[in-house]
Amino acid sequence: MNTTEDADLDRAFLALADPARRRIIARLSRGPATVNELAEPFEISKQAVSKHIQVLEQAQLVTRSRDAQRRPVHLNPARLEALTAWIDQYRLIREEQFRSLDAVLNAQAAGKGGRQSKESS
Repeated sequence: MNTTEDADLDRAFLALADPARRRIIARLSRGPATVNELAEPFEISKQAVSKHIQVLEQAQLVTRSRDAQRRPVHLNPARLEALTAWIDQYRLIREEQFRSLDAVLNAQAAGKGGRQSKESS
């Protein structure tokens, strides 16, 4: 992984570290919305919501388009998919390690079970 990819990951995960931004992402997963629509459930100003959206834009997690006077915010599913792929590579490594550990533990348990049945005969 190069330094640009590292910086992109850092930006994305830092953006997702904030609960308000995660709620914005969750809302956008249901479809595009304007800043006003995104600000409705929050007890913070529209300007604060706009700043959260800017952070999400810088992390490439959302985009904005122009629809006449509206400027809807859209989720960038490709960016979320890239983050998921990065996480999955490590999850798969861990799962393989756990499968190996399970195999060792099962072999040990089978060995103990075999000795106990011989001793009790």
